[in-house]
Amino acid sequence: MPPPLVADFIARRQASVVAAARDAGLLSGDNSHVGARLPQHLVDAAKARTGIESTTDLVEYALAKVALEDDFGSKLVARKGSIPHDLDLGL
Repeated sequence: MPPPLVADFIARRQASVVAAARDAGLLSGDNSHVGARLPQHLVDAAKARTGIESTTDLVEYALAKVALEDDFGSKLVARKGSIPHDLDLGL
């Protein structure tokens, strides 16, 4: 179990992700049944890391994170070399 401050941060982050998914309309409409065979160790580790006890809630959170994930990293890497080498950054 993480320290209380860390656990609070994790809970707030999870709530933020689910709220953003709800705001984006990703949690509205009919529910779908998802069946998957996953390594129990993976499920247990994810539950331990997140503190989420329900497998349904865990899958919803994980899917929301993927659906909302931004592409900042790939956009940043794609810009490599686009700034002139002689640009004065004033450093």
